[in-house]
Amino acid sequence: MQSPITADPLEAFLNQPDIEESPAWELINGRSQQKPMPTLFHSRLQRNLVIAINQQTQQYEAIQELRCIIPPFSPVPDIAVIAIERLPKTDGPFQGAPDWLIEIRSPDQSTLKLQEKILHCISKGTQLAWLIDIRRQQVWAWQAQDLPLIYSGDEPLPTLDEVPAMTVASVIAMTKQR
Repeated sequence: MQSPITADPLEAFLNQPDIEESPAWELINGRSQQKPMPTLFHSRLQRNLVIAINQQTQQYEAIQELRCIIPPFSPVPDIAVIAIERLPKTDGPFQGAPDWLIEIRSPDQSTLKLQEKILHCISKGTQLAWLIDIRRQQVWAWQAQDLPLIYSGDEPLPTLDEVPAMTVASVIAMTKQR
């Protein structure tokens, strides 16, 4: 007796019609989950951080809510920073891990689930990841395969290449800027 043919979970997920609804759906560790609706401070920080990064570099582009295909996951980081030469020439999801991944923790989000997404991306080539916790005014930063370091206050955060360092305080201040 032959076993039934089962579809690849990632392929099946990507063929669902509603995954790009707002907020987007992700496939993380075989589970389909919708991202939480961002708060005012989350949205401001996301927008202002994208602008700040893009104003400081010609080598990378910071993009909000870009679907990445990193088998068997399909994450949608709050911000994906990708080297310009790696960006696709056609529209659609990005194939691969972003060079720098930034997640902004929402009040009802599990830190462990965000770390699971970050660790998968790191294992697939992400060089730098930030997990920003607005409420605690902290940033967890992973560089390559190193354990994360926790930054706060006026401590400078690691960035990629030509992007000047920012402090945690300056990043958190972006939540209040229009």
